[in-house]
Amino acid sequence: MAAQLEIPSLPIENIYERRSPAVEALRRLVRHRSAQVGFFLLGILILVAIFAPLIAPYDPTTPLYDVKRRSPPCIHLLGCPADQAQHIFGTDSNFRDLFSRVIFGSRLSLQIGLTTISFAIFIGGLLGAFAGYLGGWLDNVIMRTMDVLMAFPSLLLAIAIVSVLGPGLINALLAIGFVSIPVYARLVRATILSVKELDYVSASRALGASHMSLLFNRILPNALTPLIVRGTLGIATAILDAAALSFLGLGAEAPTPEWGLMLGEERNSVFNAPHLVFFPGVAIMLTVLAFNLVGDGMRDALDPRLRGKNI
Repeated sequence: MAAQLEIPSLPIENIYERRSPAVEALRRLVRHRSAQVGFFLLGILILVAIFAPLIAPYDPTTPLYDVKRRSPPCIHLLGCPADQAQHIFGTDSNFRDLFSRVIFGSRLSLQIGLTTISFAIFIGGLLGAFAGYLGGWLDNVIMRTMDVLMAFPSLLLAIAIVSVLGPGLINALLAIGFVSIPVYARLVRATILSVKELDYVSASRALGASHMSLLFNRILPNALTPLIVRGTLGIATAILDAAALSFLGLGAEAPTPEWGLMLGEERNSVFNAPHLVFFPGVAIMLTVLAFNLVGDGMRDALDPRLRGKNI
């Protein structure tokens, strides 16, 4: 009688290796502890920004003259008088509900971060792609210009640009996006230089692919992963820079509910009414923390050197 053919079971390592890189990266990202906390905080921030008109009890820019100026937080469940209007975070120096302003500030912070970094990635990515692919004098001109820009502290350069253009939220966004361009240009250029001489690119070139097709269809997609990771971390930096410019009076203008502007308006009340700077400051901290944790998780999940290790 013929011996029965035994089919050995595949070890776990082989099954692990059969997963596609995208599925494996997503699995690692979901299991990343820091990323879990970051996504939780970021999810809350997005929900608050979307449903801000439903969550905020008052208009964030309209003074409430029937309330006390700089009144402390008042919550009925915690002993606030029933005949007094409930202001969870209190009111500011202009008789406005602070809770409503913090809630609407989440919308502006997300818009600032996404707008500035999208602009920087688009412009910086194109400059870095052409510099890395074409090389020669164009590479030297673009990268030496990027080196000059990176020689200045980003916040000081943004302050100088806004001082020239004039204060305002739009000019502040342009300045923050402009000073962020060199980071993404250098990142894309480094990726292009490491990919453009690989075998599959040489094969496409031998088959007659055009330069634009090679750059945008074969080479540039390899730069998307580091761009996404760096962009996620860059959003946190952009939010901080925008808050700093508004704090100095160069960004958002009153009565815009922007967290940095709120800190700047109430910086003299830090001792007699600390809640006016505490709540906007905590909002900035949690937002920046959320993007940093998500960015760290994405970096670890997409790093092939960490594949097979528990995070």
